[in-house]
Formats: sequence, C-alpha cells, structure tokens
Amino acid sequence: MTPHRARLLLTLVVVAGVALLVVAGLQNTLTFYRTPTEVLHGATARVRLGGEVVPGSLHSEGGFTRFRLADRTSQIEVEQAEDLPGTIREGQDAVVEGALDGQGVFHSDTVMAKHGNEYQPAQTGEGDNR
Repeated sequence: MTPHRARLLLTLVVVAGVALLVVAGLQNTLTFYRTPTEVLHGATARVRLGGEVVPGSLHSEGGFTRFRLADRTSQIEVEQAEDLPGTIREGQDAVVEGALDGQGVFHSDTVMAKHGNEYQPAQTGEGDNR
C-alpha cells in the first residue's frame, strides 16, 4: 500500500469514527413526541405525547388533574396526579410523558407547555402611553 493510500484510509477511518461519535452523542438529546393518533395505534411503552389541550376538558381537583390532548383526528384522556404548571392552558399545545393504560387513559408524570419558536409582543391599546 502506498503512503498516499494509507493516509487516505486513515483519514476515512477517523472521519467515520467522529461521525459515529456525533450521532451517538445526539441520540439522547433529540426530543420527539408522538401524536394522539400514533399513541392510540401502537404505543405500549412509556412515550412522550404531544397535542392541543382540548377546550373545556381541563379539570383540577385536590391535586389531581384530568384533560384531553388532541391532534386533528384523535383525542386521549390524560391523568396527572398533581396540579399542572400555570403555563398549561386550554387550546394551547402541551407535551406529557407517561404511558397509556388498557382503558385508553394516558397516565402522565411530566407535563410541559409547548411553545412556538417566534416571539410576538403583546398588543397595546390605542390609549396606551408607553
């Protein structure tokens, strides 16, 4: 093998090794979630579920919260054994972590508000002198 080919081979091995390390490092940092339709059609283990909190479905009582998450075609009842953070509101997107039981109820232990990536300042009124 010529020195030029040996260097080329060594360079390819190093580049492949670095690429493998980058991919392995990013594997646990990517956060995906499943939609209610996807969860209802096959998720049996612990998953991250995302959707819109259905208006009129959010009820909290005695540290226990129930609400429904929906996508365009399906809804899932979610139960959380604690009060939700104040950022979770009806009609807004949320992401929950937990598992679906045999009766179709998603038991969550983590609830997060899902925010858009664009900032929009509050609208000021005509009489506002700021």
